[in-house]
Amino acid sequence: MPLDVAAKLFGARESNWGAKLSPSGKQMLFLGSGPGSRTELDLQNVATGDISTLTFSTGNPDKLDWCEFASESRIICEFSGSRADGSQIYDYSRLVTLTTEGKDIKPLGTKATAYDAYERQYDGEVVDWLPDQPGSVLIARNYVPSVDMGETGLTDTREGLAVDRVDLATLKATPIEPPDGRASEYLSDDHGWIRIVGLQQTLTSGQLTGVTEFRFRPRGSNKWETLGEYDETSGEGFWPVAVDDQSDSVYGLQRLNGRDALYLAKLDGSVSRKVIAQNDTVDIDGVVRLARGMPVIGYKYTDDRTHVVYFDPDYRKLADSLSAALPNDPLVYFQSASADRNTLLVHASSDRDAGAYYLLDRNSRQMHPVLLSREPLENHALAPMKAVTYSAADGTPIPAFVTLAADAAAGPRPAVVLPHGGPSARDEWGFDWLAQFLAARGYVVIQPNYRGSSGYGADFAGNNAFRDWRTAMGDIEDAATYLVRQGLADPNRMAIVGWSYGGYAALESAVLHPERYKAVVAIAPVTDLNALKRDARGFTNARLTKQIIGSSDDARQGSPYQNAEKIVAPVLLVHGDLDDNVRIVHSERMADALHSNHREVDLLKFHGLDHQLDDSAARTEMLTRIGALLDKTIGH
Repeated sequence: MPLDVAAKLFGARESNWGAKLSPSGKQMLFLGSGPGSRTELDLQNVATGDISTLTFSTGNPDKLDWCEFASESRIICEFSGSRADGSQIYDYSRLVTLTTEGKDIKPLGTKATAYDAYERQYDGEVVDWLPDQPGSVLIARNYVPSVDMGETGLTDTREGLAVDRVDLATLKATPIEPPDGRASEYLSDDHGWIRIVGLQQTLTSGQLTGVTEFRFRPRGSNKWETLGEYDETSGEGFWPVAVDDQSDSVYGLQRLNGRDALYLAKLDGSVSRKVIAQNDTVDIDGVVRLARGMPVIGYKYTDDRTHVVYFDPDYRKLADSLSAALPNDPLVYFQSASADRNTLLVHASSDRDAGAYYLLDRNSRQMHPVLLSREPLENHALAPMKAVTYSAADGTPIPAFVTLAADAAAGPRPAVVLPHGGPSARDEWGFDWLAQFLAARGYVVIQPNYRGSSGYGADFAGNNAFRDWRTAMGDIEDAATYLVRQGLADPNRMAIVGWSYGGYAALESAVLHPERYKAVVAIAPVTDLNALKRDARGFTNARLTKQIIGSSDDARQGSPYQNAEKIVAPVLLVHGDLDDNVRIVHSERMADALHSNHREVDLLKFHGLDHQLDDSAARTEMLTRIGALLDKTIGH
């Protein structure tokens, strides 16, 4: 595929996503991409197919994250963005409500004043959609103390996360839970009762310890009792995910034989727990609902792809019949449902299909497509993705995915190693726009789930891929070796491309194995591990960040910026200047270090964009530059 065509096709953002049904099932809302980074909220009349745009975000800086029906006539949306404040960049999110006519837009968070002690980064989160009380929701809202030293002398000492019942038409707020500076989250029974609170433990300095204490209320009681703790640094403990009102229990994740299992813990004071689901090779990921506020109907886990196991035999049978009806799109998930659960919104996709939404009428058993996830890719042949396993140097089996065009000629070809970000994340089988772009240009692509990736249990995660960077880099190098040994890759025509931690991995791999890679692309990369620790200064997670990254000496050895002279291949760096996840200074300093060592480097900056570079024009330009570099260095 010609470079300009491929860059435009795969650089375009999703056409439609986040689709939801109204309680009646007669309306559907979804987010759609406009030019550049614009996102629109669209409402469709299911019967007529008529679509109207209710509101939009420009993406600079605000962007629409999600929208959901709170009732048949009102919607709640979350906007988020990043903001520069001197040398600091921080992200924020805001909840708003509007009518299904796109009118009467109102903020749902607590009201900011000129006298606030600090900025509200996150103003609220819906805790309970109150399906029995349409028009109101329970919102966990952040309260910030404020003092007016002037004429009014008004003082508000409330601070921390509270729960309020909010009438969406009038914004009248009724306190349910008082503000608590330690509270980080609440779980309800989906009928208006808060049953669980998470309390973050902090040091006297205000620094987070990484430990969250969970408390619960027995049914009919106002007294909090101990449920358990969870330590995010070790992954040990019990993490509640959903209250089951019918059984007076809570679903939660906890390790069993080194992997996360799904438990059901009673909330009657006994706190007795039983195992609901476990897997011998991977973690259980969480629970599944038809829609927010509806009961849990199953759980999910991911090996090479995500699987859903349904508790209810009716949904199990329905899911099986849908998979049979859509054999070319085996990833079939229930995305939303009407209140009576007779109308379902289904999404189906595969590695070679970005997916489509279907409306299913369970009464008539009729189903028809309503939205395409990526309209420009319709009728374009995409490359199959194959799950493989290779052996690391020490014999550890490493899962990975190889993407190669179906009509590719046999024999070695130019190849791209594509490590994922995170590092506590993983790749899985399904559509991947970056891998598909590279495959469309003729490359064989491998995506290794190196050690440090999530989902494969505690032993595989190790001490995390920052502290264990040598192990992670070794696994990534062994992925390149695998392609060569399989006769898929020309060892003299290999490149490495990565985003975030994957960008770090691309640069560090070029430091450790300069003879291997002829080109390096690092998108929003971490380039200096010690700088990443310094970036956290002034935030409550500074201590945790230091623990995650490890000692200064080891971090210096594993930092591409500190070893830039060892890189010999041409480097393309890509970064948004509002990236609060990895600041753009990482790429700027890396570019300077490479220039100082007389290396070939290009830095592509995008103004007003964050870590995701969620802009079609920007992504198209980025893919064009990546394609040109790879054409020049390894061909296609």
